[in-house]
Amino acid sequence: MSAASAKARPRAAAIDLSWPILLFVAAALCVLIVLPVSWLVYYSFTDHAGAFTFGNFLRLATDATFIDPLVTTVIIATSVGAICCLVAAPMGWLVARSDMPLKRTVRVLVMASFVTPPFLGAIAWELLAAPNSGLLNQLYSSLTGAAPGVHLFDIYSLTGLIFVIACYTFPYVFVLVANALDRIPGDLEDASSILGGNAWTTARRVTIPLVLPALLAGALVAFLQAMTLFGSPAILAIPAGFHTMTTKIWSLFQYPPKPELAAAASLPLLVLTVLLLRAEAMILGRRGYSVVGGRNSDPRLVRLGVLRWPALILCFMLLLNPVFLPYGALFNAAFSRVPSQLLSLQNFTLHNVDFVLFELSATKLALKNTFLLGVLAATIGTAFALVIAYMTARKAIPGHRALGFLATAPVAIPGIVLGVGLFLSYTRPPFVLYGTLWILLIAFITISLPSAYQQLQAALRGVHPELEDASRILGATRLQTLGRITAPLLRTGVIATWCFIFVSVIRELSAAIMLFTSETKVISVLIFDLNESGDLAAISVLGLMMLAITFTIVIAANRIPGFGGDVRLRNA
Repeated sequence: MSAASAKARPRAAAIDLSWPILLFVAAALCVLIVLPVSWLVYYSFTDHAGAFTFGNFLRLATDATFIDPLVTTVIIATSVGAICCLVAAPMGWLVARSDMPLKRTVRVLVMASFVTPPFLGAIAWELLAAPNSGLLNQLYSSLTGAAPGVHLFDIYSLTGLIFVIACYTFPYVFVLVANALDRIPGDLEDASSILGGNAWTTARRVTIPLVLPALLAGALVAFLQAMTLFGSPAILAIPAGFHTMTTKIWSLFQYPPKPELAAAASLPLLVLTVLLLRAEAMILGRRGYSVVGGRNSDPRLVRLGVLRWPALILCFMLLLNPVFLPYGALFNAAFSRVPSQLLSLQNFTLHNVDFVLFELSATKLALKNTFLLGVLAATIGTAFALVIAYMTARKAIPGHRALGFLATAPVAIPGIVLGVGLFLSYTRPPFVLYGTLWILLIAFITISLPSAYQQLQAALRGVHPELEDASRILGATRLQTLGRITAPLLRTGVIATWCFIFVSVIRELSAAIMLFTSETKVISVLIFDLNESGDLAAISVLGLMMLAITFTIVIAANRIPGFGGDVRLRNA
């Protein structure tokens, strides 16, 4: 008995750091989110002298150089939302509710288009559809004998930009629609058939109304993604002579910088994003049906008959645009002496690879920065999200609801807006971080936090708190319980979250373009810089390297038991 008491005494006397650490994480979360947004609001309502003014917003509302990008952005976002619904909804139905062959392959290819950085897809379509040098235009000229200057495609146009953005936005709609169709119980459609409804009547009165909320939410997500995207418009719109809101905000930081106008232009984008996300949550929250008691039956597959293979061919033809043609163009340019010529034995070369890996001095620094930031952001972000998810799921501290709101708030902050806010926050005392990797690390953690938090919070709901209670009864602190009991039980979710954040860092451009310096470039920024200098061969090599790293991480995450690609797409 005395021996047991002797062991218990030091444990009881040990300092419990759980509360200070939990409070520190909560405070860090507040600083992470509130500080950049606060400086954004402050700058938008001040002039050069620091006096309060509405002049910045007045200029935005009256100057055509600001109105035109806003109108253009609305046109692009609306068009992309409509196109994504027209393309993704039928494809989602074919994959989820028909007997079309190779459905898993189609899902994988859609996932490939999702993880492809949109700015890299825009560069690939430059190689394919530039007016004079594009491979498709060259093929058109050779087949038709068209006169010089006559081309089939012009990617440097509003139509071309809408097309490219839609190519890498439709997966959001596809996943929402396919998942909604997967969840519809087959009993509901069987009941319609028993009551005399044919296939069309059942689809019109049962299936479509049940999936309509997901389709509307997908349209809003597509609208939001198109509205806040920076990379594709910067690559295709600026050479075409027009701006979107994101490229206009970026241009306001070119010499001479106008931070007040940039902040004022960012604030409406932030407010609109919040409203759209709120509308999406309201739509998805109104499902319109519920199943009471019993197990849901599996969805009934529609027999396509002779249309099975034509449907598959249609899906592959649609996937030509985001996957097959762009990847082929990048591979062609990476190993061709002239990127605008088709690859052949006479044209084949490894010089581009050698140049990127051994001659281009910026490559090693960008790779080093990218991997360092990726590992640090994934590790810190995962630990950060795990602690916050634990505090909110277990109601560990007062104000846990506010923490949950702050953890998901960055999803409403477009990358370019976050970049502006961080630039304004960390270029003055007491936190002078601009020009260091720290500011990029903060940006990457902030951007990836909502998805990481939601994923780990969902995983925590599957762990019964009784195990943690037993650990606490035996004398363990909250942090010891989290590290020794809870985290090992969440191993799958933790590893998957780490992989997700790492991939997000590799493909992030919107915030990085606002915060980098010559010593803090990452791969995405290096590719953007090389595109401005027109070095498409080097870009293609770097792009293929980026895709190889991304797919390696995604495949590794897919091999985690119980964690599939659709889960990541849904959380993203």
